[in-house]
Amino acid sequence: MSATPPPEKQNPVVEEYSHLAEDYDSKWSFYVEATTRETMARLSVRPTDRVLDVGCGTGALLHQLARLYPQARLAGVDPVPEMLAIARSRLPPSVDLREGWAERLPCADGSFDVVVSCNMFHYIRKPIAALHEMGRVLRPGGELVITDWCDDYLACRVCDWYLRLFSPALFKVYRERECLHLLKQVGHPHADIERYRISWLWGLMTVKVTKHAA
Repeated sequence: MSATPPPEKQNPVVEEYSHLAEDYDSKWSFYVEATTRETMARLSVRPTDRVLDVGCGTGALLHQLARLYPQARLAGVDPVPEMLAIARSRLPPSVDLREGWAERLPCADGSFDVVVSCNMFHYIRKPIAALHEMGRVLRPGGELVITDWCDDYLACRVCDWYLRLFSPALFKVYRERECLHLLKQVGHPHADIERYRISWLWGLMTVKVTKHAA
């Protein structure tokens, strides 16, 4: 008689954030509000643009986009069903929310004017594949905007070391030069990147690139 196979191991990102989803926004309110605010300040969105939020989580960024650009066509992708459930409860039904991964976006080629990712990139196991996918779904002339922790700041570096030991969900926090190197590998040799603090301790970076016609 064959033994029953063990249950498939859940992805560490899904496992961690399925438990955090219910209290995520309240527990990390300063962090969520600050990073959303700073990302919004660096986005260039026209009133009827098609905007995709990769790793949309509970929909904090999409909520702000929907409020400021009610005619925009908004979409979000996230791998955690519990986070998407909260996003659906706070967003208009017109926002297209789908379960999926940055490395395999469930979207057609060239279907968005703006692709944005806020504080998600350090969880991606295959960053080159994810950047290729974000570029694939972006139209020529469209803009890719990524905000994430910046390992050039000491606090982020310490947090990266700690979480690598105790949180299987985290993959890697990048320095500015590492981020630029990744972008060059996927055909973006010229990127606008900005480092800044959201508190006396914590620092982020936002990178912006434009997809050129082939």
